[in-house]
Amino acid sequence: MNSPTEVKNLNLLVFATVLHKETWPLCGALKHTFFHMDICCLKGCTLFITGASRGIGKAIALKAAKDGANIVIAAKTAEPHPTLPGTIYTAAEEIEAAGGKALPCIVNVREEQQIINAVEKAVKTFGGIDILVNNASAISLTGTLETATKKVNLMMDVNVRGTYLTSKACLPHLRKSKNPHILNLSPPMNLNPMWFKNHCAYTISKYGMSMCVLGMAEEFRGEVAVNALWPKTAIHTAAMDMLGGAGIEKQCRKTDILADAAYCILSKPKTFTGNFIIDEVLLREEGVKDFDVYAIAPGHPLMPDFFLDVEIDTTTMKQEGYGADAAKAKTESAAATPSGPVAETFRVIQGAVTEEYMRSTRGVFQFELSGNGGGTWYIDLKTEGGSAGFGKPPVTADVVMSMSSADFVKMFTDKLKLFMAFMPENSSIKGDMMH
Repeated sequence: MNSPTEVKNLNLLVFATVLHKETWPLCGALKHTFFHMDICCLKGCTLFITGASRGIGKAIALKAAKDGANIVIAAKTAEPHPTLPGTIYTAAEEIEAAGGKALPCIVNVREEQQIINAVEKAVKTFGGIDILVNNASAISLTGTLETATKKVNLMMDVNVRGTYLTSKACLPHLRKSKNPHILNLSPPMNLNPMWFKNHCAYTISKYGMSMCVLGMAEEFRGEVAVNALWPKTAIHTAAMDMLGGAGIEKQCRKTDILADAAYCILSKPKTFTGNFIIDEVLLREEGVKDFDVYAIAPGHPLMPDFFLDVEIDTTTMKQEGYGADAAKAKTESAAATPSGPVAETFRVIQGAVTEEYMRSTRGVFQFELSGNGGGTWYIDLKTEGGSAGFGKPPVTADVVMSMSSADFVKMFTDKLKLFMAFMPENSSIKGDMMH
């Protein structure tokens, strides 16, 4: 057993670093997450958001602005639109009123030079770019023969080409950030033909955005997180009013639900990448129980969004395969991963790992836990990107701790003091605590 001094050092260097009581106030169920903590996860970060003058893009911008983030409003509406609300300048006023700093830039993502100019202006103004949100999108729910060529070009240019070129322009700067993210507002790629037959061009264009996630997540793995976010239900925006007509808003949710989900994703480490995330599912797993707050008309039936024809029961979807074999593998994988308080604890730890914590610790810790949710778990604060979870660590552990899963959970919820957790009757420790 190590001395009390060494235990104190472990407390300071590992657990209090990863889940510092003043910085990561966890409740007993470990359901507090970044988007509703008191800490400011995005303070000082620079977000480049396309289509941020209204709707979902503006909602994400305002959520980040409350932390004191810098927001680049990259949208084309500089003059008031005859029917649509907001301009880049009115959005800038709202962002600054919310506590952020705003840089309105006239950007039509169909024009590559406008994208490049805005990126250069953002870097000059704020010193870099930490997060890119590809939100700008065009829609026409028409069949192949009914879709004019100019509409096809618009959707392909905005949704696919615009996403690709904006990502390309931002990536050199994102790679210099401590925790860079690209988030595309695009769906998981559901190859059910029903999603193609009535609006083939639109589906192709949205899946093009999703394919950017697939490719770039792998290409820049370890450097930049690249993920997709999609709503489970229809979201009330100006576009929805146009498509659905009067009264459609009762079947929709507010843009706030996507803003909260995006905030949670963007607060995660860059190792969280290549995922296709559904807003409601993520927020449920993060502890949200009351979804009426997001409804335009609480209690009214909600309209499911496009591309989701099956019940989604996982936070993220990896586009690794299709058909019966893929479904079977997914089921077996889910069954093999423990759930419960221990799993919740490590999930929160994974979200808390940052490069700053890794620099101050530089250690790999393995836990042999007994009881419910037990088994081998680890926290890796040495390998690039950092990680925590079920199984053995990717490299040899510096410290191996054996204890009950109940004591482990109590330790991280402050129901068992670290010193007591490390007493011989409660645990055993092997390895170099002072590596």
